[in-house]
Amino acid sequence: MTVFILVAGAFTGPYVWRDTAARLTAEGAEVRTVALTGLGGRPAGPDEAVDLETHIADVLAVIDSAAVESGGDIVLVGHDYGIHPALGAADRRARSVARVVHLDSGMPQDGVPALAAVPDQRLREELAESGGGQAGELPPPARDAWPRWGSTTGLSEAALDGLTALAAPQPLGTLLQPLRLTGAVAAVPVTGVLCTGNGPGIELVQLMVDLGEPAIQALADPRVTFFELPTGHWPMLSCPAELAEVLTEAAAGRGHRLTAAGTAEPPPHLRPFLLDVPERPRERTGNTDLYLPEGPGPHPAVVFVHGGPVPAEARPTPRDWPTLTGYARYVAGHGAVAATLDHRLHAFTDYERAAEDVAAAVEQVRADPRVDADRIALWFFSGGGPLTADWLAAPPAWLRCLAANYPILAPLPSWGVADARFHPVRAVARAGKLPIVLVRAGREMAEIAATVEEFLTAAERCGADVEVIDVPEGRHGFETLGPTDEARDAVRRAVEAVLARLTA
Repeated sequence: MTVFILVAGAFTGPYVWRDTAARLTAEGAEVRTVALTGLGGRPAGPDEAVDLETHIADVLAVIDSAAVESGGDIVLVGHDYGIHPALGAADRRARSVARVVHLDSGMPQDGVPALAAVPDQRLREELAESGGGQAGELPPPARDAWPRWGSTTGLSEAALDGLTALAAPQPLGTLLQPLRLTGAVAAVPVTGVLCTGNGPGIELVQLMVDLGEPAIQALADPRVTFFELPTGHWPMLSCPAELAEVLTEAAAGRGHRLTAAGTAEPPPHLRPFLLDVPERPRERTGNTDLYLPEGPGPHPAVVFVHGGPVPAEARPTPRDWPTLTGYARYVAGHGAVAATLDHRLHAFTDYERAAEDVAAAVEQVRADPRVDADRIALWFFSGGGPLTADWLAAPPAWLRCLAANYPILAPLPSWGVADARFHPVRAVARAGKLPIVLVRAGREMAEIAATVEEFLTAAERCGADVEVIDVPEGRHGFETLGPTDEARDAVRRAVEAVLARLTA
């Protein structure tokens, strides 16, 4: 028999598991929910400091009880904040736990407090800078403030009402006290359940592994499996039956396994560009490369902006990736200067400094005497999409076109990006007559496709000038994922559309 031990997240208690637990029990499993002190468990005493260690002790008590009374395989499930006490307990009872399930949660590390995983960036900063110690409580969210803690996609009005009514204050010590791990938990198999309405799905996580992100390389271990649920951050309330099915599959060791970086040679982003493009003269200055057309100029210019986040240690750096060099050579072969650059988008919190890098590179390109400073196009890719917001909100007269391939056009809820500056869906209303060319992948990741559709809806509402070039069978990064006539044609049409607007 499988024994599921369920640990709820911030502000919530055992009640959130009611329907999922019933499903699991009906399928023959034993289910135990952990009542954390102050969050559905015993109330804290008047002088008691409730911290992460308090909650780890709560989970340990349930593990020890289950190990003695049932003898089944223990699958420990931590949702949201709940993964922190769950992981702390599993580290101390590694021989008793058969699997740890991270349910739409982060990857806690030794010495790092749960505060680091709070999605609300502004709240993280406020608590980190408060210097008020670990005493006190964080009030639960108001009904309309739950999205600051995770997407409410899929929740009914009644479920949201119940979540709000039963929420309890979160003891600050549980968020501020660092998690301490001995490393024993590394031997326990792991499953990640990704809620794609709240954050990245499996394909995007694989992309981050391919890019060499050091913090997530462990996710490609064969003992780690993954599932997706097309819902927001509270699947036990929005789709309890589907969650129960996934947990049952996880307990059996099933699920998707990632491919480790370096096992597929080369990784997708370093495979050849889909067009056979001749070499062009290239000049490198600082973080920016220029690809030059024939003739003295001045020529119009296209500045290509890569996506991300990209690990700072990644080699080659993005400006040498086949997609960017391929587009740059192709554009230069058609009479325009092409520029590629490396910017510092190494984490979701780096958009401000990445925007500074892009703006500086654009001015460097415009200052080159071989460039017509009044005819510039900017072309963004993937996670570089949020960087379009500055240019959409206040397009300069010299910006003749803005293009974007398979872009992320609104921050994903799990990013915790509080700055509304990098939100193209909101910015497009101020784009005026700026021509926009959007290349849309038909087999796009669901979480990214949703932001594109939201952007197009907003663009239609305000009458923005958007041309969509569809690649029906294209995937995210289709230029290096296998050449097809459809994809080649889309690249040619996109370049033609951008250059036409530069020379109009």
